[in-house]
Amino acid sequence: MSFLLKAMSTPVDQRPLKWYALDVSVEPAAREAAEYALMEAGALGTETNNAKAATDALLIVSAYFAMTPDRERVRAELTEALRIYDLPSSSVRDMQFRELADRDWIREWKQGWQPVEVGRIVIAPPWSEIRAAKDRVVIRIEPGMAFGTGTHETTRLCLKAIMRFFKGGSFLDVGTGTGILAIAAAKLFPAARVAACDTDAAAVEIARENARLNDVAEQIVFRVGSLIAADHEVDPQVGVGSTASADFVCANLTADVISSLLPALISASCGRLVLSGILDTQLDAIVDQIQDSGATGNLVMMQDGEWVALVV
Repeated sequence: MSFLLKAMSTPVDQRPLKWYALDVSVEPAAREAAEYALMEAGALGTETNNAKAATDALLIVSAYFAMTPDRERVRAELTEALRIYDLPSSSVRDMQFRELADRDWIREWKQGWQPVEVGRIVIAPPWSEIRAAKDRVVIRIEPGMAFGTGTHETTRLCLKAIMRFFKGGSFLDVGTGTGILAIAAAKLFPAARVAACDTDAAAVEIARENARLNDVAEQIVFRVGSLIAADHEVDPQVGVGSTASADFVCANLTADVISSLLPALISASCGRLVLSGILDTQLDAIVDQIQDSGATGNLVMMQDGEWVALVV
């Protein structure tokens, strides 16, 4: 998530005159860990430069703060993130601090976000012009403060899996973020029964607004909470909860969250389960856990760069 989203949502008279940036040089494999650590250290958002550079090049992960960041806290969070992602400390090379004046973030952000095409799905902001085509499915996304504009590899992998494997019926999006995956399922299959949940209440509200923007609000049941819920919280039509099940379950999360939720995710899946947000270095551990769970059927691996999605 770019810090521009935070800046643009703050009234002009309440914004600081200066923003503070911390530029962290990392190896490509440590990009996600660095982004996670900087957000945990209090950053309003991050952006990564040279994201499409050669795999042996260093990336610059820039974190933006409303006040001078606590470098000791940043170092502690980076150390913990590298431990979680099982990466050596040498994956982070350098940190540089700088100040920058407030600017017209809305204009710059709109200029920077271009439509993303994944197969016949086009994800675009509300203000962009998209040429109509018979076989195109256009999804308009107003991200607000939630994660997900379709640009990340993990989201693209999920969309590819949906187009390849989802044939209609019931669909459950776990960790919906901006609602892209649930909206895609609803637009591809108007008769599908679609449900989505997220533990972030703000994200759920943004996802609902995005569903309205795409004229599928009546097709999707959104709920604040995790996959596991008490029976009285379960929608009887679509079913999101401890006893719920769906023909197609999509979980675009992180490897550690997937690992902790895997038994519930498998239990909720009557057909196919898509697990995305897994780094290639984390793949073997997740595959072993799937096999130990007794899940049957073919296991399909899809990859985009260092990111992997598994279709169970």
